[in-house]
Amino acid sequence: MISNHTIRLAAPADASAIAALSRAEIEYGLPWTWREPRVRQAIADPEINAVVIGPPGAVAAFGLMYYADDDAHLLLFAVHRSRQRQGVGSAMLRWLEDAARAAGARRIRVEARMDNVAARSFYNEHGYQEVAIVRGMYSGRVDGVKMEKWLRVDLAES
Repeated sequence: MISNHTIRLAAPADASAIAALSRAEIEYGLPWTWREPRVRQAIADPEINAVVIGPPGAVAAFGLMYYADDDAHLLLFAVHRSRQRQGVGSAMLRWLEDAARAAGARRIRVEARMDNVAARSFYNEHGYQEVAIVRGMYSGRVDGVKMEKWLRVDLAES
């Protein structure tokens, strides 16, 4: 259950908390690439939906979705350990998928660390298919899994 937190667009005041959550849940054991300045740029980018759950500066979960043509790419997505398995991630992912549909995206692409079985299972449970394994995808040290979910198929192209 999400309790009293709602999904909202991220604000610049959330950048530090997003960067810290990315470090803890996504970039652990790797060079830290999503530091506060890069997160601030993403929040300001009109081609990215940056959303959070939690009050400003105290982010329980976040997602960054990039849009290009008819594809959406979930760049980053994380839920604080204390809020996992409570429906927070599922609610945020549904919100991002609805936004991608509204933007005309045909599919969503996402990557996960090969060793992050929980994340891969989460995406699989939400209809994402594993389509490729990339050796050394993360800093040449950690293998990655490319995943995708088709939101719509144009019959004219079938």
